Amino acid sequence: MKAVKHIRVMGAAKHNLRNVCVDIPRDALVVFTGVSGSGKTSLAFDTIYAEGQRRYFETLSSFTRQFVAGMERADVDLIEGLSPSISVDQKGMPSSPRSTVGTVTEIYDYLRLLYTAVGVPHCPEHGLPIQSMTPERIADALFESAPGRAVALLAPVVQGRKGIYKDLIEKIARKYN
Repeated sequence: MKAVKHIRVMGAAKHNLRNVCVDIPRDALVVFTGVSGSGKTSLAFDTIYAEGQRRYFETLSSFTRQFVAGMERADVDLIEGLSPSISVDQKGMPSSPRSTVGTVTEIYDYLRLLYTAVGVPHCPEHGLPIQSMTPERIADALFESAPGRAVALLAPVVQGRKGIYKDLIEKIARKYN
């Protein structure tokens, strides 16, 4: 199967567009520029994005489609090489100051799962991959890094629970003294 390298738009005629034909490279950052009213938004949002969304909704089950308002076909003779699409425009939307493209498009959670499953964390200082270590291996590494010196290893005993833990602390102290 031949890989599609372009999105081909033929005969786009929405708003200010008059029979526009264009090949747009796929898998690349593409920018539409021009003076106000030249058809940038009509091509990007009203034609390409709208048709991508319509085609995506056509793939959904009839049960799911009943909850989505009917989507009109874009005013275009032909669009080839189009995948399901999302759009991010510059209009304000009800969101918090902490919103990002990932949270607004709801892709953030999926990316987080993907990175957790296949990502490899690296040390920000040295760039080396970070490896999981057992508590015993951590203790060994600490002692190896400071031979002949006293090492104090501190860790919380209790977190997120209220109360007095005098007995627990005394028990731990007896075990290690």
